[in-house]
Amino acid sequence: MPHSEDLRYHWLEAPAELTELCQKWSRQGAVALDTEFVRTDTFFPKPGLIQLADGEEHYLIDPLHLADHEAFRALLLNPGVTKVLHACSEDLEVFRVCFGVLPAPLFDTQLAAAFCGYGFSVGYANLVKAMFNVELPKDATRSDWLARPLGEVQKRYAALDVAHLLLVYGKLLTQLKSSERLPWVLEDCQNMLDQATDTQLVDEDYYLKLKLAWKLNRPSLAVLKAVCRWREEEARRSNVPRNRIAKDAVLQAIAEIKPPHLAKLSTVDGIHGRFLREYGAHIVALVHDTLAADQSSWPPRIAKPLPPTVGDMNKALKERVNQVAEGLDLPAEVLVRKADMQVLLRSLYEGREPELSARLGSGWRRSVIGDELLDSAEQFTAVNR
Repeated sequence: MPHSEDLRYHWLEAPAELTELCQKWSRQGAVALDTEFVRTDTFFPKPGLIQLADGEEHYLIDPLHLADHEAFRALLLNPGVTKVLHACSEDLEVFRVCFGVLPAPLFDTQLAAAFCGYGFSVGYANLVKAMFNVELPKDATRSDWLARPLGEVQKRYAALDVAHLLLVYGKLLTQLKSSERLPWVLEDCQNMLDQATDTQLVDEDYYLKLKLAWKLNRPSLAVLKAVCRWREEEARRSNVPRNRIAKDAVLQAIAEIKPPHLAKLSTVDGIHGRFLREYGAHIVALVHDTLAADQSSWPPRIAKPLPPTVGDMNKALKERVNQVAEGLDLPAEVLVRKADMQVLLRSLYEGREPELSARLGSGWRRSVIGDELLDSAEQFTAVNR
């Protein structure tokens, strides 16, 4: 097992060399991957470094020279090579931005660790410490990964992020096979890929994320959905953070007053002169066109937040989740998320048949916890009629 002071790594910035190595890696069962990136003033992450370990050597791939590399893209898609990452949600976006594809098949060691008794959302350094009693340095956590040349401390720190990853993978794989939970982890990893694929598109439902959107009537909701979509497209086109275009509160206010002209738009708190000059006319036209559209195209009202009166129901269902999780020696968060519980609680509060979220209603969770929650919900309803 390599130590930080004697870790060796190879810097890759020559396309021909990477092509040759990709041919070698394509014959392996798994490779370890990680990324370093910067995302302080952009919508999309700026890839600064890609780390890869193959069980023998450690490589630092320079995406500033090797972005859009065809052989590496083929490796990422190779179905015979498992791509091992830790807490990979942001890494997936880096691969999509840099190479236009996602690494598949995928094995996320943070996700898998939760199924093996190491806790929910355990960090990579803590997992390596727990498994192998190895301390990983943190001396380059905050770095400008776009700078060139990178310092030796930065390079060593980056290489260490993948140096133990295949060992972690091997140990988790053995435990998961023993517990017969490997299919659960692989299903969840595939779900992560599916969700990351969906985010390539403009988020049509971003307006639902605004906390007070439920207060708006249908015309205002239609405007809110339209201006949220516009901001998403503009942020992606300009590659700047959403809030650099307009904050959520500004979009909510626009939806509330539905400005018919620039003078009215200028009264919205938080709108400045540059916004009016660059976007004002377009926003006013967007509001007009949205309200002039067929009302059947307007989104339905958003349900109010669940009241405190669902507390007893929520408590009873959570107790059942905790019982099942304890019996399986799993963190409760692995089984059920807050959003999953909200779907079930709302169906009960509205007097409908108990409804499971898509996540609980299919796959391994359906038989492990979904059916249990349906039974608990029906029992609770019967007792409290």
